[in-house]
Amino acid sequence: MRVLLLCNKLPYPPKEGAPMAMNMIIEGLLNHGHHVKVLAINTNKYHTNLDEIPSEYKKKTHIETTDLNLTLNFFGAFYCFIIGKSYHIQRFISKKFARKLMEILKNQEFDIVQFETLSLTSYLPLIRKYSQAKVLLRSHNIEHLIWNRLSKLTSNPLKKFYLSHLSKTLRKYEITVLPQFDGIICISTVDAEFYKKESAGKFPIIVATYGVDLNQYTSTPHTNKQVSLCFIGAMNWRPNIHGIKWFLSTVWPIIEREFPTLKFVIASKIKPKWLTENKSSQINLIGDVKNSIDFITSNAIMVVPLFAGSGIRIKIIEAMVLRKTVVSTSIGAEGINYEDQKNIVIADTSDDFIKAIRKCVQEIEFRNRLGKKAVLLAEDNHDAKKIITALNNFYEQIILN
Repeated sequence: MRVLLLCNKLPYPPKEGAPMAMNMIIEGLLNHGHHVKVLAINTNKYHTNLDEIPSEYKKKTHIETTDLNLTLNFFGAFYCFIIGKSYHIQRFISKKFARKLMEILKNQEFDIVQFETLSLTSYLPLIRKYSQAKVLLRSHNIEHLIWNRLSKLTSNPLKKFYLSHLSKTLRKYEITVLPQFDGIICISTVDAEFYKKESAGKFPIIVATYGVDLNQYTSTPHTNKQVSLCFIGAMNWRPNIHGIKWFLSTVWPIIEREFPTLKFVIASKIKPKWLTENKSSQINLIGDVKNSIDFITSNAIMVVPLFAGSGIRIKIIEAMVLRKTVVSTSIGAEGINYEDQKNIVIADTSDDFIKAIRKCVQEIEFRNRLGKKAVLLAEDNHDAKKIITALNNFYEQIILN
């Protein structure tokens, strides 16, 4: 089977959520014997030096890229506001990308063309014109929901109004474009429910969540050595920014006083000024980590204080495979088939977060029980081999129809 993947950012290196999710599919399809080609946008926001991509990866993915500047264009944003179109979609429209895509479709035949996220779906008519392939959307999240939740978190009336506007135009676009696909691949059951409701059963939908190669992860029980908290995530993503600011202002000061030797390690390639200027001696802000597995392994407790977002948090899945304790908001853990107090701890207020961290720091047996059950959840729900096999069957079903 020949599969063309259209990506709104490079899937390599697979260090952040979206690239990891994309690369999981790419590697899985290749291991399944499919021919895979990747066409990706290399943005200024998530720019990758192409020389740093291994030649073997380039060879097996036949990857091609085009550059695109995603710096906020106020005139473009204002124009979209006036005409009621989604700026999030319009900013990915590129003549250069369209020419590259058209050239590929004219010279190669594909069985499946798969959009990784909604961002590039404005090119769908071009695909229909130059290809007979089945066209699928792999939804990493419900795009408009992220902005709807962010609008509810802001107190600035003007900002709240604009974020709400972004959410409404995105939702309008999502609903309009859905019937044009031959099928939808969702990353979580929560997202699948949304698509099933909006599609009214008019096209096939499958849940193909994020999966890991379980053989690459070694989990060990907690020990009595020094406990530390950790967070890993991009600090140019609004939900992460809001979540960490909230945590540092409402939760951390109390935890810091109660546990004067407890370290909070934050890993982010981008270090905003408001974070670097934090005066807490117990906060260790590090840059980009080469290996997220090593980073998570070196800390006992992962905190995920997110109040916006959608889809699924890949880092939580990694932490669970590694038998780590996770304290998260319900939105942060959304899309994962968790059980509170059994394989994760859910906390949606500052008081609940403080109590949860206090318990996890002090009770090693509690951490070990959580970790043991978390591994079982990961093995049952996030085995990449099982997920790719199900996706392959979905492809075959789509092609036969």
